[in-house]
Amino acid sequence: MVPGSAMVLLPLAPAGPQTSADERASPDGRPALQALLPEELVQVAGGIELGEARKLIALVHRGEALPRRSPSEVRRASLDRVRAATQVPELRLVARTPSAADAFVKYALAGVDGAVFEAVKIPLEQPDRVTVCVSSQVGCALGCVFCATGRLGLLRNLEAWEIIDQVRMVRRDLPRGVRVHGVVFQGMGEPLANWPQVRQAARIMSESSAQAVDARNITVSTAGLPAGIRALGEALPNVRLALSIGSARPSLRRELIPLEARHPLASVLVAAGEHARATNLAPLFAYTLLAGKNDTAEDAIALAAMVKGFAERYGKRPRLTLIPYNSIGGSDPFMRADDARHACFREKLVAAGVVPTRRYSGGSDVAAACGQLAAIGVGSSGAS
Repeated sequence: MVPGSAMVLLPLAPAGPQTSADERASPDGRPALQALLPEELVQVAGGIELGEARKLIALVHRGEALPRRSPSEVRRASLDRVRAATQVPELRLVARTPSAADAFVKYALAGVDGAVFEAVKIPLEQPDRVTVCVSSQVGCALGCVFCATGRLGLLRNLEAWEIIDQVRMVRRDLPRGVRVHGVVFQGMGEPLANWPQVRQAARIMSESSAQAVDARNITVSTAGLPAGIRALGEALPNVRLALSIGSARPSLRRELIPLEARHPLASVLVAAGEHARATNLAPLFAYTLLAGKNDTAEDAIALAAMVKGFAERYGKRPRLTLIPYNSIGGSDPFMRADDARHACFREKLVAAGVVPTRRYSGGSDVAAACGQLAAIGVGSSGAS
């Protein structure tokens, strides 16, 4: 964070009731159309039909702005009402940085206040599909020591339209025949610390007349906010949960993820178990391997016991993924576990009855990989 810039400390749990359309206002005070569900647009614009609302929302999410002329199935008066009651603000593309090593692409985007944050296009095995990794905050207050975003401090939450517009921007950049198959809230920020906006963004993303992403292909990743995990299961039962573990040993986890001191992993796992029971979805446990820090035999045994204990208690075996550590720049505190250490750690898990997967962490050459997003040197984010 730059000297003299203001750090905003926001609640680390869902706060307040569901935001209204007026509270999701765009820069001039009118609601952002791309952050409204059809039913909400009918309410905001007044006098338009639900079918017309769906048509206009679809046009905006698949294009850029409201059409100048009334499209078929939409009355001119309805278009005028929507134009008067809403607007379609857009993020500014600061930089588009493709990886030279793979098909990952990083997008640096600026809000109307100039704050810069990042999104990533993630290629999938099927060439006609991509996943978009979105940010939910500018910076982050949690300070996880193996994450570049955690070094920034928290500047502000993103509005729902700013989260949604990350997907719109990536979608606009896709070649013909390629579609957004999934969305992961694994970019900058702690999604569950910006719950009202993340909830609305996820609803819009899965709305058939908006981004039309299957909710089961949307994942919200958290460092461990129990109240937020419970709220996620209640409000978005088809959206998946991912949990950053860091370490299954509390003392080490407290060192890696300071949130452990406020919300111990044991209480987080209880919330995750309640989520699994309520949604019938197994959580994803993400474990970043740090050479000589959390990749010992003791760590593997503790992790395996945690995974098996969760499965026995809640009837759902978590999907465990091992993530290679990616450098986070100057004075990097950690090193990536080499292939031999990774293999040894995996063997210990398998011997204990837990078979993990290894996440391919692409885009590291352009700081687009897991833990690297920080919007450094690409604009006036106030956090570089």
